[in-house]
Amino acid sequence: MTAQTLADLADVPGVAPRDAATRDFVFNHTMLRVKDPVASLDFYTRVLGFTLVRKADFEQAKFSLFFLALVDDTAGIPDDEDARREWLARQPGVLELTHNHGTESQDGPVYHDGNSDPRGFGHICVSVPDVRAACARFEELGVTFQKRLTDGTMKSIAFIKDPDGYWVEIIQPTKM
Repeated sequence: MTAQTLADLADVPGVAPRDAATRDFVFNHTMLRVKDPVASLDFYTRVLGFTLVRKADFEQAKFSLFFLALVDDTAGIPDDEDARREWLARQPGVLELTHNHGTESQDGPVYHDGNSDPRGFGHICVSVPDVRAACARFEELGVTFQKRLTDGTMKSIAFIKDPDGYWVEIIQPTKM
């Protein structure tokens, strides 16, 4: 792998300089459809440490939305629903789980995880301070691994699976 500078990346075909009109844009969230919200909420809160920040039920349309974020200090999350919605819309890296009512009682997988043919969506990623410690904890919790640190040639990343089979890449920002 060749090291590239930011200037090198500006020369990649299709890359445009950032328009000033996009200055305050924030990549806010990714949405995953989930079969069983109880299993998914348990995974994302207990296993990965997310906090459920907002829940919205749409009974007539028969679906619910769960917005989760990795928040170290929940005291900063507003109690007022409108203020919380605004706070949430300003956060980067939010995870929205969408549950279509009734899917939890269907047999087998309900949604395509994107990692079998036809391939599409691949994974989300969570950065942890110590990837070895995180993976040891996942092992203790009985989490399903797609790729352990010892598998393959990339020994610094792991992939675990959520209850719907979506892959979650686990990395650490510093060298191992």
